[in-house]
Amino acid sequence: MGSVITVQFMKAENVRLSEILRPACIQLSLQSATRDDAIGELAHLIPELADKPSERDLLISAVLDRERLHTTGVGDGVALPHARNVLPGILKTPIVIFGRHNSGLAFNSIDGRAVKLIFLIAAPDLSQHLTVLARISRLLRDTALRQKLLSATKPDEIINIFRTAESAN
Repeated sequence: MGSVITVQFMKAENVRLSEILRPACIQLSLQSATRDDAIGELAHLIPELADKPSERDLLISAVLDRERLHTTGVGDGVALPHARNVLPGILKTPIVIFGRHNSGLAFNSIDGRAVKLIFLIAAPDLSQHLTVLARISRLLRDTALRQKLLSATKPDEIINIFRTAESAN
């Protein structure tokens, strides 16, 4: 008889993006000209993978495979690239890398609009992955929050924008 696998799901409201995001993981002026290059540019900001190029390349490949399956351009100028399946052993904790592209990138978004706000998501397990994805999705429904993210001038401002939004929710 097979073993039973249980997954405990954390509640999205218990995840604090303001605690996951770090200034080193925020790029306010992405230089890439394409979706694929932007994903690579963001992946290169992951401190835990700085000296692990093969793991970083594996993550990039998994995220690009997910994009080919179905876009993560969710509309309203936002994309949430992530791998379809978690990649155990690459990361010990969830990570979110935020990038802003000032002119916008073609991302094959569901609404056809260019993407300016990109959140690369990676987590060590499915529960954390889904929880972080749900939390970001919920917060980004707020038009005012998205506008603040577009006008912030420093990484610390991005973190404070999320801290304020999370304290209100």
